[in-house]
Amino acid sequence: MLDNTDKNILEELSKNSRLTMKELGEKVHLTGPAVSARVAKLEDQGIIEGYAIKINPAKLGLFVHAFITIITQSTNHQPYLSFLKSQEQYIIHHYKISGDGCYLLECRFPSNEKLNDFLEALNHYANYKLSIVINEK
Repeated sequence: MLDNTDKNILEELSKNSRLTMKELGEKVHLTGPAVSARVAKLEDQGIIEGYAIKINPAKLGLFVHAFITIITQSTNHQPYLSFLKSQEQYIIHHYKISGDGCYLLECRFPSNEKLNDFLEALNHYANYKLSIVINEK
């Protein structure tokens, strides 16, 4: 069970995982060694699985952010999955889901034209519902 200090540590690390243990300790009112021990315990318990960077996709030229719900046309999903392997440069996340659809894709494209090309090719393997991100909060 996490106490409030552990929750505060997780919150601070989620904002900036590059904090030194001393800086993190100051934010959660612990010494560097005490916070280091708590972070190690959170890692050992699998609560902290790793550390990541946040990339600005627009700075990489990926301006179109889309969620695509996939409805496969066949019970054999292998052709669809093979198609996706050829399109990995656009795919951020790929989930198998329940409910409306079989899969959910989160994608980024450099332009609407590239999105349209992707959708036209995808149409050979599955139907889809498209949602474009207008603003990220």
